[in-house]
Amino acid sequence: MPLEFSSEANLAVIRISGRLGRAEFDQALGKCEALIKVKRKIKILTVLEGFYGLENADGWEDMSFANKNDQHILKMAVVSDSDWHDTAYLFTAKDLRPMPIEFFEEGEEQVAREWLNSEEGRKQ
Repeated sequence: MPLEFSSEANLAVIRISGRLGRAEFDQALGKCEALIKVKRKIKILTVLEGFYGLENADGWEDMSFANKNDQHILKMAVVSDSDWHDTAYLFTAKDLRPMPIEFFEEGEEQVAREWLNSEEGRKQ
């Protein structure tokens, strides 16, 4: 399974491996929306493990989730091999969205969680 979703308090955790399909991604966004309805404000942690790209599909440019929900997202962290940081930068639209979005190296999930739980906005 290329995508696993879990939640912990107000944290949505999305683990992606292999090639991610649009349908799986849409399911994760739906689960994030459900968590927002319950918690009102959430943080998102995305961990890429053995990830090797996005499935060829239409709709990756769809920003409707961001337009509807960004006001409810406090922070977002992406943990991945540094080879994917540029792609993740574009995919998350970092610096074009209102919440802080930071990238962490593979193996730094705990550091990412600490940053998500801290009061600081941008990573030092």
